[in-house]
Amino acid sequence: MDTRRILVIDDNAMNVELVEFVLTAAGYEVATAESAEQGFARIAQQRPDLILMDIQMPGLDGLEMTRRLKADPATREIVIVAFTAYAMKGDEQRMREAGCDGYLPKPIKVKTLAQDLAHWWPAK
Repeated sequence: MDTRRILVIDDNAMNVELVEFVLTAAGYEVATAESAEQGFARIAQQRPDLILMDIQMPGLDGLEMTRRLKADPATREIVIVAFTAYAMKGDEQRMREAGCDGYLPKPIKVKTLAQDLAHWWPAK
């Protein structure tokens, strides 16, 4: 089985550390970025299969980054899952309209995170 590559883009170090630990323990290859700018650099270095995208970040937010990635033929096929504390009515729809393929609310469920992501894996 090939290792799936996940890029976690989140400006909260504690979130990143927890997600990285859980997904690495589940056998995934995990890269991290604390801003959209770092995220673009990581994507250029090694294209991920899936991006866990925080929505509220300083500078370029996750929705705008998602729009840019989905508009680019080189990156539009990367699965992007909104990874956010936004959980009000209409938030998930707003994220999907920006191009997110899925929605995963924070706080994460440590026991099911790896299984939750399997739902969005592209066929390999």
